[in-house]
Amino acid sequence: MSDTDIVESLKRDLGAKGLELANPAPRRIFLKIAPADLLATATVLRDKYDCAHLSTISGADRGETFEFLYHFASPVAVITVRTGVPRSEPRLPSICAAIPGAILYERELQDMFGVTVEGIPDARRLVLPDDWPDGQFPLRKDWKHVRTEEVIPGGKS
Repeated sequence: MSDTDIVESLKRDLGAKGLELANPAPRRIFLKIAPADLLATATVLRDKYDCAHLSTISGADRGETFEFLYHFASPVAVITVRTGVPRSEPRLPSICAAIPGAILYERELQDMFGVTVEGIPDARRLVLPDDWPDGQFPLRKDWKHVRTEEVIPGGKS
C-alpha cells in the first residue's frame, strides 16, 4: 500500500473524524482528530493499518491548549495522530483498550502536563516521585522550578 493509498483509505475510514490529513514526506502521514475520537482512531489504525506499535506520545504546551502527538509505526509508514485539549479542561480518553502499551505514555502525560486520562487502567505516577507537590507539572510553560539550597554537613553554606 502506497502513502497515497493509505491517505485515501484513511479518509474513507475516518470520514469527518479526520479533521486534517497530510503526507508531507515519504512514509510519513499526519492526521488531526478531536480528542473524543482517539480510541476509535487508534482501533482503526491497529486493525486496518497494522499500527499495533505506538512509538511514543509527545506533547507541547501551546499556551491556551496542550497538543499531543501519538506516533504509530506500521511496516509501511509512521502515522502521527495530533489532537489538542484546552488548558482549562485538560482531559483525554485512554487508548489502552486498543493499545495496552500506551499506559506508560499516558501516565507520563498525567505527571508532566497534568492531563487527566479518562479510563486509564492504572493512574499512578510514573516519572515523578510520590511526594511531588500536587498541581506542579514540569512540562507546562508556566511551571517554575524552585531550587532548594542543599546543606552539606561540614560544608559552606
